[in-house]
Amino acid sequence: MSQHGILKNVVGKKLIMGLTGIFLVSFLVVHLGINLCALVPDNGETFNSAAEFMADNFFIRTAEWGLFLGFILHIVDAAVLTLGNRKSRPIAYAKVDGAANSSWYSRSMGILGTLLLIFLILHLGHFWVKSRFTGIENPFTQKDDLYFYMMYTFQDLWVVIIYILAQISLGYHLLHGFKSAFRTLGLNHPKYNPLISIIGIVYSILVPTLFAIIPVVLHLRYNHYITF
Repeated sequence: MSQHGILKNVVGKKLIMGLTGIFLVSFLVVHLGINLCALVPDNGETFNSAAEFMADNFFIRTAEWGLFLGFILHIVDAAVLTLGNRKSRPIAYAKVDGAANSSWYSRSMGILGTLLLIFLILHLGHFWVKSRFTGIENPFTQKDDLYFYMMYTFQDLWVVIIYILAQISLGYHLLHGFKSAFRTLGLNHPKYNPLISIIGIVYSILVPTLFAIIPVVLHLRYNHYITF
């Protein structure tokens, strides 16, 4: 392949990364909104109603497959770009001062992404597969009860800790990925860059923090440390 062809191929892959990244950022907001319903102190009624609506809505169920495709494209593209960058520099520099030009999390996107992939598989195994295929019955009511199953899953502190660590990884991943997605899509202008940067920082802190709060609260509720 010519140098022009290689460049075009890389640009195309980065464009896909940017588009799927924006799509996944949007999904996280929707997913967070549904999960925050679990914090409503009504014994899970609001959350279960929202989850049931998501499960029974044709358009949302269809969008799920688009989401999976987005995840797969994002992960595959990231892996291909990483391997391509390594092959383009088969001989390492004698001395590299990465900290001088970039943050540590921007240089660690591969590691952070791998941790998130492992967490995603765990998370899908915990909730999505069982809620969609095997059922999540509350043993006390003999009815499907995703809220109770969430509390039951988070009864163990080690599970809560894994979810918190995953959200920390997500936060750092977003700190780099949010701005990069906009730059890749050509939305890069001195006038708007500071605003995009601020929104990216707020998003990267707020969304993972709220996600991390949910398993903590459900853990405390299940173990009767709190009653709200």
